[in-house]
Amino acid sequence: MTPDTRPVALITGASRGIGRAVAIELARTHRIVATYRGRRDAAESLVAETGAAIFQCDVASAADRQALVDFAIATYGGVDLLVNNAGMAQRERRDVLEASEESFDEIIGVNVKGAHFLTQLVAKRMLHAGTKGRIVFVSSISAFTVSTNRAEYCMSKAALSMSARVFAQRLAPEGIVVFEIQPGIIRTDMISAVESAYEEKIANGLLPQRRMGEGADIARAVRAIADGHLDYCAGQILNVDGGFHLRSL
Repeated sequence: MTPDTRPVALITGASRGIGRAVAIELARTHRIVATYRGRRDAAESLVAETGAAIFQCDVASAADRQALVDFAIATYGGVDLLVNNAGMAQRERRDVLEASEESFDEIIGVNVKGAHFLTQLVAKRMLHAGTKGRIVFVSSISAFTVSTNRAEYCMSKAALSMSARVFAQRLAPEGIVVFEIQPGIIRTDMISAVESAYEEKIANGLLPQRRMGEGADIARAVRAIADGHLDYCAGQILNVDGGFHLRSL
């Protein structure tokens, strides 16, 4: 049997939504390590669809992050592409004057600390192995857009954006290129409760491209990175948002 020498992509939060779309796209060319936190059934269906190796992981946990990297190395020998996609919204939208420290700590732990320190682990492994790897941070338009009833989420994405830049600056001389993708309004479970409100805003002109984004839109951006088409664009922010980031009068 011919050994499988395809590169390895580690995708966090891959059982549903954007992460799942990315895993399905990359499975055509990569061996996939996909993490999930709670939905084992969703993760197992991803295995059936892509052949991914799945690993239950809370990225906010240092022990889980280390176990994940150890699993990727034991399973496939290393990591060539890291996609930091795992993230969560606040459990309850509350005005910034009423939001709790508990919610803040939970959001920052998953959305910022998890990706930041997982990247640290993977980058060190890439350097040790001499891998000219690629790393992607999936942040959000909330990195620069204020929502007063989602303060902790917006702050986490702004911090995640800076984490991507710091790693991009540090790792570019080592041959590891880091990117940030800022998705706009993407149709996922995360926005299901407010999807109709977003659809109305989009119809009324919120986005220059008059449609909500799909997970596949983000996956295609990751594809361009994975295929090396942006390798001279270290630190680049890709706005996959239907033109939301444009300013007009």
